[in-house]
Amino acid sequence: MTTLTVEQGTIALYVDHYREDARTIATRVANSFRQRGYDVTELPGEVGGVALIVTVGGDGTLLHAAKLAVEREIPIIGINTGRLGFLTEFDEDDERIDRLPDFLAQGLHIEERLALLAEYRGENRFALNDVIVRKGGVPRIVPFTLSLDDDAAAQVPADGICIATPTGSTAYFLSAGGSIISPRVDAFGIVPLLPHTLFSRPIIVPASSRMEIRCDVEPADAQLECDGAAVAEIEPGESVFVRRHPKKVLFARTAPLHFFERLEEKMRWGVSIKDRLR
Repeated sequence: MTTLTVEQGTIALYVDHYREDARTIATRVANSFRQRGYDVTELPGEVGGVALIVTVGGDGTLLHAAKLAVEREIPIIGINTGRLGFLTEFDEDDERIDRLPDFLAQGLHIEERLALLAEYRGENRFALNDVIVRKGGVPRIVPFTLSLDDDAAAQVPADGICIATPTGSTAYFLSAGGSIISPRVDAFGIVPLLPHTLFSRPIIVPASSRMEIRCDVEPADAQLECDGAAVAEIEPGESVFVRRHPKKVLFARTAPLHFFERLEEKMRWGVSIKDRLR
């Protein structure tokens, strides 16, 4: 694991301005960096020369910032003012927030995360969590064909198919019945959405896989979603190709992540339902 040490430079903020507490914390963070001699800017905007992106909001805010950061390989650190904050480093009441300039000057740990690239009609879309192809408003099950490395793998009657990174395995993929994948595993997960069969199960494939999803029914109004946002309508008989993004998303952390401790803290992993919430 590498470290990021910056004593002078530009810090970019990506803020959920719909939340008053996010705006308040962002002002605190900006002031603390400026007092230490850093330049501070706000995204979206030009990211050239930015040493670190600080997101203030929920996990969704961090996902949006990742799209801007990945091409220039800018590390991201998140402050949670949302509900869960599984991807972020700090909760909003964490006293360490005001010490962010100190952590950066002393050295932040950099964690690399896999991302996905979804290609449709020659246009590439980025996803840190997941890529989903799902049927539209038709009130019936639709057959989807899944191929791996140009070999047909399955035809699944379902509402859609979700492909997730290890980062996304604790998000929608988990809700759809997928497995939790450690971020140390170089793999992707694939799960059908509400399959109409007793024998359809999630699968784990190497991160080197080239995946193809095709909707086989014309009036299905299928759509492509990346990280929860609908980005394209899929024409009948056409395919979405999914592969690993050539660059990784860089998470900055104050200390190395203990993944299963985070699962217990945020999602009650391994905790009895009889235990009181802490």
